[in-house]
Amino acid sequence: MERNTREAEPARPGVLPDLPWHATAAADVLAALGASPQGLTGREAALRRAAFGPNALPAPAGRHPLLRFFAQFNNALIYVLLAAAVAAAVLGHAVDAGVIAAVVLINAIVGHVQEGKAEKALGAIRKLVSPQAAALRDGRRIAVPVTDLVPGDIVVVEAGDRVPADLRLIRARGLLVEEAALTGESVPAEKREGAVPADAALGDRAGMAYSATLVLAGQGTGVVVATGRRTEIGRISTLIEGVEAMTTPLLRQINRFGRRFTWVALSASAALFAFATLLRGFEWTEALIAVVALAVGAIPEGLPAVITITLAIGVQRMAARNAVVRRLPAVETLGATSVICSDKTGTLTRNEMTARRIAAAEHTVLAGGAGYAPAGALTAEDGGDDVAALAAAAPVIRCGLLCNDAHLREADGTWVVEGDPMEGALVALAGKAGLDAAHVRAEWRRLDEIPFDAEHRFMATLHAAPGGGAAIFVKGAPERLLEMCAMEDAAGGRRPLDRARWEERIARAAAEGERVLAFAAKPVPPGARLTFDETQSGLAFLGIVGFIDPPRDEVIRAVAECRAAGIAVKMITGDHAATAAAIARKLGLGDGDGRAVTGAEIDRTPEAEMPALARRTHVFARTSPAHKLRIVRALQATGAVVAMTGDGVNDAPALKQADVGVAMGVKGTEAAKEAAQMVLLDDNFVSIAAAVHEGRTVHDNIRKVISWTLPTNGGEVVTVVAAIFAGFAMPMSAVQILWVNLVTSVTLGLALAFEPPERGVMRRPPRRADAPLLSPLLVWRVAFVSLLFAAGALAMFFHALGRGSDLETARTMTVNVIVVFEIFYLFSVRYLHETSFTWRGILGTRAVLIAVALAAAAQLAFTYAPFMQALFGTRPTALLDGVAIVLAGAVFMLVLEAEKAVLRRLRLFGSGA
Repeated sequence: MERNTREAEPARPGVLPDLPWHATAAADVLAALGASPQGLTGREAALRRAAFGPNALPAPAGRHPLLRFFAQFNNALIYVLLAAAVAAAVLGHAVDAGVIAAVVLINAIVGHVQEGKAEKALGAIRKLVSPQAAALRDGRRIAVPVTDLVPGDIVVVEAGDRVPADLRLIRARGLLVEEAALTGESVPAEKREGAVPADAALGDRAGMAYSATLVLAGQGTGVVVATGRRTEIGRISTLIEGVEAMTTPLLRQINRFGRRFTWVALSASAALFAFATLLRGFEWTEALIAVVALAVGAIPEGLPAVITITLAIGVQRMAARNAVVRRLPAVETLGATSVICSDKTGTLTRNEMTARRIAAAEHTVLAGGAGYAPAGALTAEDGGDDVAALAAAAPVIRCGLLCNDAHLREADGTWVVEGDPMEGALVALAGKAGLDAAHVRAEWRRLDEIPFDAEHRFMATLHAAPGGGAAIFVKGAPERLLEMCAMEDAAGGRRPLDRARWEERIARAAAEGERVLAFAAKPVPPGARLTFDETQSGLAFLGIVGFIDPPRDEVIRAVAECRAAGIAVKMITGDHAATAAAIARKLGLGDGDGRAVTGAEIDRTPEAEMPALARRTHVFARTSPAHKLRIVRALQATGAVVAMTGDGVNDAPALKQADVGVAMGVKGTEAAKEAAQMVLLDDNFVSIAAAVHEGRTVHDNIRKVISWTLPTNGGEVVTVVAAIFAGFAMPMSAVQILWVNLVTSVTLGLALAFEPPERGVMRRPPRRADAPLLSPLLVWRVAFVSLLFAAGALAMFFHALGRGSDLETARTMTVNVIVVFEIFYLFSVRYLHETSFTWRGILGTRAVLIAVALAAAAQLAFTYAPFMQALFGTRPTALLDGVAIVLAGAVFMLVLEAEKAVLRRLRLFGSGA
């Protein structure tokens, strides 16, 4: 009857009892799920599989490549160009229509290629789940496909296994689970069967083993309480699905500009068409082609392609500095970053435990070095006697080496630990003290052991002493060993334990962010046996060792550089508050108080108060994935441009939500890498500062491209408008205008993408996220330079006509003077923050010189090549005309530099152009 009751349990498909599994006793969990310690029957499992579905995360629906390609045409500027192409084709101007259509197609192809990489974050999370699991079915232990696990299954996990589903543990023996990727904890979590409070943080739920975490030691048995999307990692998957992909500040500004420009262009074109036909007597076909010429001249059709290439060049530069960009606009966005939210473990720190403090009864020793390398100085604290301090600490170091199952090995110049990270740090500590781990362990041969267990919270080993006799060594939780000891080891021999003094020293180490282990020992006669009762009396307290996951040395400098650049750095971690605060103080985060806000405090904070809390806080501890996501969104609500760095599964939703997500490439999970827009190949936070430097350079170069493109196009527009209003012949045909835009954008405009950084890039504050694409100063420059272009073009046009040249020759000279003006303007706009009249400015870069040579060659062909003359309606010009055009360009640049000098004196230029 009992079995039949359990078979009928999942009557409501896909519905589980609404219980806090971590806070519910194991027996009650089994009863609520209709399960037993002997497992389900095959029939029960099949029924539940049908009710709850497979233990897998659903695959995301991808977008067809054709849809991605057609999406490239969804841009207001492209709509105007397509309309212009259609109008030109209707009027029989096939060359004009064909060139315009080619420009649109090339732009779409470039966009499709650069943004064709589909999002794979959910797929990366699915790969973390092991394919087989050991489960009890029909009373027997069998291998079951992970996808077939159901709530109520009894699963056995051992060292090396990935936990296949969320388990409520019903048995745990020495079970250590590596949860860093899920909770941010540096140290493996100790697991036990007991329930914990309902409000316990994810990292404090000792009775739970979560899907996709890794078992490092021991053995455990648990009942499945959640599968697939219902697991903690499944909730992260849901959070990722629910995060809308963010556009970058640049794309938002360009799209906003494009929409506004479209309405302006359409309104201006309609007004000019009406003016030309109604007031100037133009034939409607003639007026329409004039309007097409206006649209072609006004629209910066080469701008999207040049900006894309500028970003791509930034990608190449950043790759050389160990940063791989997955989406081009992330380069520019990183340059606008005002806040960096970083995970602690493995990002700001080494993710390698290091024994930092060894406290004996009368001395304290500080250990140098970092990671698992057995190298580093041991010195007495506060300048004491190093020899005496080391002699006092020797029993602690020896105990830590012998009561220890870890081993160190060197691989490719890097020391790695096999076993528990804290035990590996103790082996490294023995090496720093000059001990040979293998030799000492051979001298003190192990006879027996009591493995660490989360219930009794210590490990004990029995060893044969080198000179005869034997000894028991114990290590474990400080409070537990203080309960087990009545005496302490001191220089003069054993003495009564000063418990209050040790508690004060333990609290001081914990306040500095250290994880503390205590050590004890006692001699026993030869032939003694190691039993649990034997460890409960006669032990002498030897001392404590404080461990820390140290910050990377270079990160301290990188954080300082980011702060000098006006970028706030915030730590968001799942680790304990004291540990996070201590690391923050070492890194120099915030104002130095190092106070950490916990996930519980975030839960109590109303949504309206979150932006203020996020802005003023620099350290967040004991956070869950939902907390991280909420913090990033709160910062974005303040107008900040947020970069999120991280390496764990728990970072993936915030990485995707952030304006630019930065994942660690070596230690980072695939989920983090795929959710991020940029991956650091060396896992080094220093590369963040380098990436910001490159991002700011890219943004400067994009500003230069825009500052160069819009006025040159504006000059053409003013020229066309003047012709329509004044009623004289068009100084340039539509196809000639398109020639100027295409040739100069591909050569001169593209050269700006290769510009090196100007001085003081990292001494400027980040630009505002809401700063307009067209700042007031840039609007002035567009208007001023456009008028200069138009004045020069019209002056040359009427000069040619006035001396008797035909219309074709006058138009040729007009096109040539515009191109020459653009070349000189290129040299001027290369420096937004300083004068261009320097040797560096005059000589230019290799890219600039090549661009000028190509533009000059193209223009010579445009003027003198017969086939170009036939295609574009040009005529050859005299040598003196060419000299006059170049001299006009030199005068043009003198005027530009004079204007820059005036604006610099007024402290305007370079502040936001």
